[in-house]
Formats: sequence, C-alpha cells, structure tokens
Amino acid sequence: MLFNKKYTIKNIQKYIIGNDIEVPIINNKHIKCINFDNAASTPILKPVADYIINYFPWYSSVHRGTGFKSILSTQLYDICHERTGRFFGANTKDNSIIFTKNTTEAINKLSFRLNLQKDDVVLTSIMEHHSNDLPWRPKCNLEHIKINNKGGLDVNHLESLLKKYNTKIKLITFTGASNVTGQINPIYEIASMAHNQGIPILVDAAQLAPHRKINMLSNDHPSHIDYLACSGHKMYAPFGGGALIGNKETFQKGAPEYSGGGTIKSVTAQRVYWAQPPEKDEAGSPNTIGAIALKKSMDILDELNMDEIAKHEFALTNKIIKNLKDNPKIILYGDLYSLSPDKRVGVITFNIKELNHALVSAILSYEYGIAVRSGCFCAHPYIHELLGLNTHKIYMQQKQILHSNFYNVVGMVRVSFGMYNSLKEVDSFLSAINDILHNLKGDYYKKRYLLDRKTGSYFPKDYSIDFNKYFEF
Repeated sequence: MLFNKKYTIKNIQKYIIGNDIEVPIINNKHIKCINFDNAASTPILKPVADYIINYFPWYSSVHRGTGFKSILSTQLYDICHERTGRFFGANTKDNSIIFTKNTTEAINKLSFRLNLQKDDVVLTSIMEHHSNDLPWRPKCNLEHIKINNKGGLDVNHLESLLKKYNTKIKLITFTGASNVTGQINPIYEIASMAHNQGIPILVDAAQLAPHRKINMLSNDHPSHIDYLACSGHKMYAPFGGGALIGNKETFQKGAPEYSGGGTIKSVTAQRVYWAQPPEKDEAGSPNTIGAIALKKSMDILDELNMDEIAKHEFALTNKIIKNLKDNPKIILYGDLYSLSPDKRVGVITFNIKELNHALVSAILSYEYGIAVRSGCFCAHPYIHELLGLNTHKIYMQQKQILHSNFYNVVGMVRVSFGMYNSLKEVDSFLSAINDILHNLKGDYYKKRYLLDRKTGSYFPKDYSIDFNKYFEF
C-alpha cells in the first residue's frame, strides 16, 4: 500500500499520459485535446506505466520456474490477485480472483462455468451492455428486467420475475452503472432480494469500478455481491487485464472453458486432474503485465480516495446537466433529477434535435478537439427503449444497418468523465455546444461535412490527415 499522499484529485491531471497532447483540427490548426470518452477506455496513469517499466528487467515466467526472475514474477503475480480482491472487499479465503482480458471475457467465463441448462432462468436488464446480455442467450432462458420511466432498472418488474420463475432462476446479472446514462443500480437492494430466494448475483462493474468504491462484503452477508467483473482499461491501466471475482466453489467444480498449460495438476494418457482456482481458469501463460498494471492502478485509486473521485466527477456531471437540460434544442437521456453521487457516474447522453448524433461528435472533434462518442454504445436494446422506438422502426433500422447503410441511423452523443477531467474542460465543451446551436440555421454544417454511409461517420470537406506525422505506422 502507498502511504505518502503524492497523488490527489487536484494534481492527478499531470500524471495522465497524453493529457497535454495537441491534436489537429480543421484549418491546419492544432489544439490541446479534451478527452470525454472515458467510458470506452481511460488513458494510462504515468505511475502505472513507470511501475511496469521498472518491472521489465525482472519479467519472466510465472509458476514453476526456478530462476530468481521467475520466483520474483510469481510472487508479484500472486500479490496482484490478493490486491484485486482487497480493492473490492472480497474475502480471498472464500473467493477466487481470476485474471481475464477484460469484463467481456470475465462474463463469458462465468456464463460457461455456471453449467447452465436450457430451462434455467437468468435475469438481466434491458439496460445492459451487450457483454452482459449476449453470453447468456445461448445457454439458458434469459429474461430481461424492464426499465422504469427514468431509464433505471425497474425493481418492481424484477420482483414480479422473481415470483414468476422462483427456483428456476440461477443468477441475476446487471450493470453497476450504465454506460449509456451513467445511472447507478441499487446493487445491495437487489442482492438482498436475490439472496432471500437463494439466488446469486453478478455485477458488471466495468463502468462503476473506476468511479465508486465497491465492497463485495463477506459471503455470509445478506447483501453481498457473489460475482463481480471489471476491466483494467477502464481503470487507467489499458494493458489487457481484467478480473472475475466469485465464490471458489463455483470454480472448483467442472472443467474450465479453456484447457491447457497452467490449468492442470496432473495429466495421464487417460485422465486429467485440474488445478485449484484461480490457476484452473487462467489457461496458458498469463498476462502478467496486465495484472501488475491493474494492481498499481488500484493502489493509485485508493490513494486518491474513491469518495473524492466521486465528488469531483459529479461536479462536472452536474454542471453539464444543469446547463443543457432546459435547452429546447437538446434532449438529455436518463434521470435528470436524482442528481447525487450515489445515483449516477459521470456519463451523459444527449442529442441536438436538428443534427445527427454522429455529425455532432464529428464537429466537436474536428473543430474543438473534444473527443466524445456517438452511436448506441453496445447497448442497442436500451437505446431503443430510451428513444421510444417501436418494433417497426427498430426493424427498419436493423435492415438498413445490415445493408451497410448508416445514413441517419439512430443513436446519441455520449460525454463521459475521468477523474482527471476539469471544470475548465467542461466550460470549453459548453462553449462548443453553444457555437453549434448558434450555427444551426440553414445547412451550415451539412455543407461543411460529408457522410460515409458505410460507417456512419462524418468528415469535413477537403480535409485529410497524414497520421504518419504523429505516429509512425
């Protein structure tokens, strides 16, 4: 653990790699970039990169190697497991910490390891990222919990599904915080409801872990989290590391979905004896670098204090919502009134009524150097619900997409904050939005931008960029 208070929410900006870099915009100009696309991936913390570079001379194989470097690497790799469990308040005696590539792999792994049957019921919500929806579909009877009129998970509908399916339900799985609206789900309330019927829960913590403190609680607590999945690339450590944490008994039973080196205790020509978790579920040579990066990022996040991060990011979120929510030309999505740090993380989605979402994001990038994201954010059913699309409209959209025609395909613009973003950057964003609204008259932007129908992206006319000037390919 770190004891010197070197990193604070006030100085963390200078420890973000690439935060001061200038990017090209139209008219052959360059401008300091503003990254408001943190929900997709966060940048690298400099102390994380430094930590890895310092480890490079000691890099070696882990487990069973007799060389000093291998013994050191093994010791560090095992410490990374313990550190990850401790970050989330997981008891490492009762739980396994399994390193994966990311949250997607972690959820897919659990969907395999639960040994679900076609008649088994898994409940997920309509607000999920595809990674917490698609893995379950072929393995069981998947039922979707509806959303309420504020865009959050409908707890009343969940209660009705619990009564309807009762003992057939093998898992309730849901996102800790939405990657579309930023809304935080009532994790512990749902956990208590589930455990009253002997049902475990999985929390997709990809969007929550970098922004809020999560305590899985002890396994005998009525509101504990049974399984949790997270990604390093959303926690300032984009080196291919992620984790799945859950009850050891789950992973002691059955065969892993990937088998081979590192997963076994003993093999004969006729028999296989599996290793104990987590080794059993970490097939092949592990991504030691990813695990070490994740460990170091957790050290930094703990030193910064997750409550301080939450307060800072909420101030940014609140300022944008307050400035945009009463503008008749702008539509904001999700709950705009339950504004408190325990209700939402720093994710805001909106549309400007007279402009396509992809065009708005292009303008912000090419004219202001502000990186946002547009589209449906790997959560298509949730977007369809928030936009109020009927079945026919959804069908026509899908038909158009399948023909690689992205003209006017529905979506939203997403702003998402990291702990290093500032109120000054929010002011720049709001100024850019005001400029865009001022220029809505006529075909001002339609004359300046061209649409690539095959990708749905907009580009300024007569604009080209030589990427080799910035990085040698």
